[in-house]
Amino acid sequence: MTVSDPKLAPRGRRSRRDAGKTKTARTATIGQNLHLRVPYITRRIRPYDLMDEEGLIRIETTADRILAEIGIEFREDPTTVDLFRQAGGQVSQLSQDAWNIKFEPGMIREILRSAPARFTQHARNPANTVEIGGDAMVFAPSYGSPFVMDLDKGRRYGTIEDFENLIKLAQSSPWLHHSGGTICEPTDIAVNKRHLDMVYAHMRYSDRPFLGSITAPDRAADSIEMCRILFGSDFVDSHCVIMGNFNTTSPLVLDGATTAGIRTYAQAGQGSIHLPFLLGGAVSPLTMAGSIAQCLAESMTSCALAQLVRPGAPTVLAGFLSSMSLRTGSPTFGTPEPALGSLVMGQLARRLEMPLRCAGNFSTSKLPDGQAMQQSMMSMMSAVQGGANFILHSAGFLDGLLSMSYEKLVMDADMCGAMHAYLNGIDVNDDTLGFDALAQNGPGEHLFGTDHTLRHYKTAYWDSGLNDDQPFESWEEQGSVDSAQRANQRWKDTLAAYEAPPMDVATDEALKAFITDKKASMPDAWY
Repeated sequence: MTVSDPKLAPRGRRSRRDAGKTKTARTATIGQNLHLRVPYITRRIRPYDLMDEEGLIRIETTADRILAEIGIEFREDPTTVDLFRQAGGQVSQLSQDAWNIKFEPGMIREILRSAPARFTQHARNPANTVEIGGDAMVFAPSYGSPFVMDLDKGRRYGTIEDFENLIKLAQSSPWLHHSGGTICEPTDIAVNKRHLDMVYAHMRYSDRPFLGSITAPDRAADSIEMCRILFGSDFVDSHCVIMGNFNTTSPLVLDGATTAGIRTYAQAGQGSIHLPFLLGGAVSPLTMAGSIAQCLAESMTSCALAQLVRPGAPTVLAGFLSSMSLRTGSPTFGTPEPALGSLVMGQLARRLEMPLRCAGNFSTSKLPDGQAMQQSMMSMMSAVQGGANFILHSAGFLDGLLSMSYEKLVMDADMCGAMHAYLNGIDVNDDTLGFDALAQNGPGEHLFGTDHTLRHYKTAYWDSGLNDDQPFESWEEQGSVDSAQRANQRWKDTLAAYEAPPMDVATDEALKAFITDKKASMPDAWY
């Protein structure tokens, strides 16, 4: 189905003070509390401001010092170096293919003034179009794991079948809003060709927004060209329909594949997320304040490149802050210090008036167990409380991001349902104050049959689609099934009931023909 609705608003810089909002209800395929079902969350609770003004200024000043006194190293992309040189960057050539660029304090922030505070990413089903920025929040499944796991087959390398299954599960959840990107690596397809199958899978098995390929500039271009087939070239030329998720090479490096990919998305007017993956003590200072300052410096610089290519290009500031075990050198996730860092990144993004991606349902647990959900809640709540706008890794993250778990995807998605209710806040009016509920029968009488209870019982509380809240004896009689086992059955039932959203036959054939021609044009490469 090609999007061609002329009433859809064109992309462009949205007002920072009065960005438009939409909130369209849609039908869920699974889950409870359908009154909460929306294409994205419009938060009704305030984000939490953790740090005082003095602390924020010191972090911003240190980020400026990093850029002015140490600089960012750029590799194998002279075009990007020329863009920053023309903008006022102080360029020093380190080798034939490497340059250091230093930026006067305030220069990068000035470039970022053209970045939109809020933008729209369109879905092929317009009812699933999302807003990113301001008070809008979007949940997307996890991204980038080479392995997948489930309770039946254990841990194994991901395949295209797993990739498609996980997209189907995400599409079936009423609590996720975005199809994500590399939901797992399909290692049974050649490295230089798998991006075609991945982008097609998002297009065919989901009708939500999605992320494209970023591993090489030509793969980024292929992703955008496939969008032109799906949405129509004219629509893509004036609307954001795809985003790329780009990582800096910390500490303080942007490699040529990354910068060329950023330029490819920005030139086409498409979105980009700019994420330093910082491991404290390894590629960033061990102390969280230092990691935050470095994160801000790297992400701002990466975002600025998109604005130099095309002012007003949709751009997302981002931070992936993580701690490490100093006894083993292993990354740790779901710990309190990075959670605090995410709260501060939220404040810094609001001061820049830019959308933010950070945190998610992180865990180093090897199973979908108590550790997994304890760590996930610590991390996810930091994104929710910090005011993040795009939360990748909202479902399925396990094993320190090395594994995508079928069961944890289901468990995390259920938690995301609870977040919908949490972020909806509390309505206070004559009806919700419930005075009549108490007055109807008076003191000492239960409220089960009151008019107020009958009026609200279907919508008052979020109701988990996965939890077992019955008495112990009933649970024991029914086999003592734990949460992971329930999730295992849930994903199987969901896949059995899944139906792909309709797609225009001619569009589908055109996408397949593009993929066939592209694959035939090059030999397989497995590295």
